[in-house]
Amino acid sequence: MSTYPAWHLHYEPGVARTIEIPDIPVYEVLRNCTRLYPRHIALRLILRYLPLGLRLGSTMTYAELDQASDRFAAALHSLGIQQNDRVAIMLPNIPQQVIAYFGTLKAGAIVVNTNPTYTARELQNQLRDSGAETIITLTGLYKRVQESKNDTSLKRIIVTDLVDSLPIHWRLLATSKVRATGLMADVPDAPHIFNFYKLLRRHPAQAPSISYAPDDVVLFQYTGGTTGVPNAAMLTHRNVVSNLKQIQEWLHEIDHGKEKLLGTLPFFHVYGMTCGLLTAPEMGAELIMTPDPRATELVLQIIDREHVTFYPGVPAMYSAIINHPLVKRFNLRSVKACLSGGASLPLEVARSFEEITGGHLVEGYGLSECSPVAAANPLRGERRPGTIGLPISNTNIEIVALEPDSNGDFPQVPQGEEGELVVYGPQVMKGYWNNPEATAKALNRRGGLHTGDIAKMDEDGFLYIVDRKKDLIIASGYNVVPREVEEVLFMYPKVMDATVIGVPNPRRGEVVKAYIVLKPGEEATVDEIRTFCKQYLALYKVPKSVEFRKEIPKSQVGKVLRRLLVAEEVAKQQARQEKIAARRLAARG
Repeated sequence: MSTYPAWHLHYEPGVARTIEIPDIPVYEVLRNCTRLYPRHIALRLILRYLPLGLRLGSTMTYAELDQASDRFAAALHSLGIQQNDRVAIMLPNIPQQVIAYFGTLKAGAIVVNTNPTYTARELQNQLRDSGAETIITLTGLYKRVQESKNDTSLKRIIVTDLVDSLPIHWRLLATSKVRATGLMADVPDAPHIFNFYKLLRRHPAQAPSISYAPDDVVLFQYTGGTTGVPNAAMLTHRNVVSNLKQIQEWLHEIDHGKEKLLGTLPFFHVYGMTCGLLTAPEMGAELIMTPDPRATELVLQIIDREHVTFYPGVPAMYSAIINHPLVKRFNLRSVKACLSGGASLPLEVARSFEEITGGHLVEGYGLSECSPVAAANPLRGERRPGTIGLPISNTNIEIVALEPDSNGDFPQVPQGEEGELVVYGPQVMKGYWNNPEATAKALNRRGGLHTGDIAKMDEDGFLYIVDRKKDLIIASGYNVVPREVEEVLFMYPKVMDATVIGVPNPRRGEVVKAYIVLKPGEEATVDEIRTFCKQYLALYKVPKSVEFRKEIPKSQVGKVLRRLLVAEEVAKQQARQEKIAARRLAARG
């Protein structure tokens, strides 16, 4: 039992420490919303704006979405999909993705969220591990799926196109442009290949009768893989529904049935799924979708023209908005609240975004294994910059020692000291699919999730993420926290994006290297950056080298892929050593 302070005393007024979690299946969230708001717009796809204020896109009401997902469930059942079968959904943010998600759950199957940018090799690994027999994807990705089929259980491919949900006149206008991107292609006729919308038209809006239990697994959510081989976190009905209700409680001042939520976070990621795809029907909101989260000017147009009120995102998205050269042309004052996750939120980004929108941008914390939200700053109450906030309702967080004691337990560290962050709550996963060893390492005997993140808690219960254990840089025996260096880099007015890694060094173990993206039109030197850092950091924390880049490699949801940068540096060092060895050999000869 935690000995830490009563953090709920610092909750925003009206937010409860404990809430009741209903024992309902995830798809009941959509059905409940449909009963309340059948004619309200559920989904609005916007590909771009045309002259005269016209939208190139489509809309679907909640009644239409509920019926379409019933039809898809019936289609899956007729194709032989049984309860607990795995169905991979490999689509961008388009209506078909949402229909397939709810339809798969209504059929009693398990959703395998799959990244559309996966290479054939990555896809094959996920299909093989999950045992998915069915995949739903774009025609333009069909060839990649075919290349990945060997040595997997895949039996059926359901294909659709980006333009399929559009009215016929818009479809004709957009088809040639979409085909030119490679996302649309001809697919051969074959017994194992099915067209998404033909299946919908062919089947009644009557989902099959299935059994249900709160602890049934509904989702395989593969972890991001930024620090190793991905595992499938098994999330249950109770896990996902609990997190939806917890988020609803945290965002308690919601105008149900009237909000507009911008869904640019990829729905195949747990953050986009829970805080976008599922939170919209939970609050009866209109979910506005666009497939490309990096289309910043379109995002600005959507917020302006559609009067978006909620915009969940990652720091890279908010940074792109505040640094966009045309941002002042758009009215973003409709934004009420934004929950930032996926990466640490630089203080300057948060301040600038709130000045532009007038809304609240707060940092939260979550993991795939937590469905995903575990902690967040209060939206309108007390916020502490640089923290991930407080444990949300029905959640307990402990900070424990990095190494177990003689009994194999991880004792809590004293308040204010650093240790590993452990999460307890109804949103914590059931375990990792087909990997009992990884499950045993992640979940302790009391059901707590060992996150692998180093954190500390202040006297009021606010949490500070120090960094991941694996990301610590050991320079001359001193621990260097990447986040601390990055916060200083973001303070420099010319810097738009930055990250740091530890580069192997024969004398110091590791040295700090910074990767920097400058704001458009800006120039800087290495000495200039290092001189600035020396004002705020101990010398061993100051980057020994700086590399300027056009962009920093990130995952689809904005997490910096430090491992790729480390791999690049290791490869460079090896190449240099090989050249030196070759020169010495030549000199001897």
